[in-house]
Amino acid sequence: MSQASAPLQSRFEVHDRKQFEIKLEYQPTGTEATRYLVEAYLFLPGSLNIDAETYPRADFYADIHNYVRFKTPVMAVDELLSSDASPLVRLEAWLRTGMGTEADVVYQAKLLSCVLRGALRRFAIGVESRCEGTGGLPAEACAVLEAEIIAMQAGVTRVLERFRVWLRAVGELRLQERSRAALRLVDEYVSLLVEGGFRRSVADMKALPKSEPWMGLRKGLMEAVLREEAYRKEHRLRSVLSPTGDNEEYIQRLGFLKKFCMNVLFLSSKRRQKRQGFEEMLFAFAAGVAMTFATAVAFWAQARFAQASLNFFLILVVGYMVKDRIKEGLRRMLSRVAATHLADRTADLVDPVTGRSIGTCEERVDYAPVFKVPESVSGLRHRDDFLTASQGEVSETVIRYRKHIDLDARLMPRTERGLTGVTDILRLNVERFLRDMDEPELALEYVDLADLSVGHIRGAKRYPVDVVFRFTVEEEETDRRQETTQFVRLVLDRNGIQRMQRFPESSSPGMPPGTAPWQSAA
Repeated sequence: MSQASAPLQSRFEVHDRKQFEIKLEYQPTGTEATRYLVEAYLFLPGSLNIDAETYPRADFYADIHNYVRFKTPVMAVDELLSSDASPLVRLEAWLRTGMGTEADVVYQAKLLSCVLRGALRRFAIGVESRCEGTGGLPAEACAVLEAEIIAMQAGVTRVLERFRVWLRAVGELRLQERSRAALRLVDEYVSLLVEGGFRRSVADMKALPKSEPWMGLRKGLMEAVLREEAYRKEHRLRSVLSPTGDNEEYIQRLGFLKKFCMNVLFLSSKRRQKRQGFEEMLFAFAAGVAMTFATAVAFWAQARFAQASLNFFLILVVGYMVKDRIKEGLRRMLSRVAATHLADRTADLVDPVTGRSIGTCEERVDYAPVFKVPESVSGLRHRDDFLTASQGEVSETVIRYRKHIDLDARLMPRTERGLTGVTDILRLNVERFLRDMDEPELALEYVDLADLSVGHIRGAKRYPVDVVFRFTVEEEETDRRQETTQFVRLVLDRNGIQRMQRFPESSSPGMPPGTAPWQSAA
């Protein structure tokens, strides 16, 4: 299946020393609802002292940072200059026709920065991948890279020129001050994007020869960087890098501008207390059963003994004690039933522009042995005798995190805004896993065979944490179900994540070997 038509794409990476990031892209197909089930099974060594008591659900959710947004429209720079769906072209059309509100204008300006950010990011990644070993590439490949850099530089320069011509023309109109401020912030963010994208590309070209045409290409990109820096200085913007300072304000402004411009893509989550209401009904039922018992005991005691007798008094007291235990016991039992069948958290995914819900998201966390690890998940860990024999014999804690997302393809703003998919970014903070780890370095005794002298060598104490993902896609229109699994291993020590290992993914049964129902990006 091609990447363009894949209903779900996944990417795993280490965000920093304490956070592991999973990026999922949902691409609903057809005209009806598509359901996505994301399951993550965490296999934690018993020595980490993590279980349902020491690491309860509330703590697990506190360590998860979730961002859900529309997938950024993919456009090349030449499409930004000419396509009818381009935000830049739509801004210019608004200036000519005046059709649309100020909110629409600000939205399209922010969307332009998001689309340009994606184009610059793809360009920088392409330069980095092509520059690895470029010295040994044939002349044709070098010519392609040269043409891409020249075209990108020229295209971005043209986008900036047209956008700023549009800004100057808009400055003559009577817009609200808030709209004017928003457009100025977008302009600053676009300038920083171009500077950052081109600066990164020049850094990735360090392996290229110090000769032409590569020196000229580097100089051309750096000239664009310096132009943007001078542009911000001219407009008295303080988002300028300082070689000698700590650049605190630069980082702060860049982070704020990114959030400000990309908020047009982020979906808001409106939480619903679905489980709480159901649990209250179950607890009321438990109270009713307990009260029924207590009332029955009181009626029996009233008929059997005189109300003023000691026996009548003792029976009522014992009945109340048993009634209280019945109530609490039923509450615990029904709470476990609710936890087994109901989600911990339920939310509506709301379009920030229209305020309309386009889908729902349900999350749940379980600890073994409440659930059974599927064979398709545990089988991925049978890669050597150590893993095969240790399962069930060596103590470990298994945590299952489930996320169930329903997206209604009919409510996706495909036509009016060109948004066709949803990106789900999930970051797991592993700092709690590190608390009970041993020192990361040990001293091992070593005997030199030459003179039998005894010394010490360094030993690293690290802990493997296996994470198996199982992705399931159900399309309501075609009644088709697709499933795949992915095995990732995080190698941790007390200082954080040292590295991540990925293993080949496994497709759902019945599919040809080596075939995946959707793409899994590296």
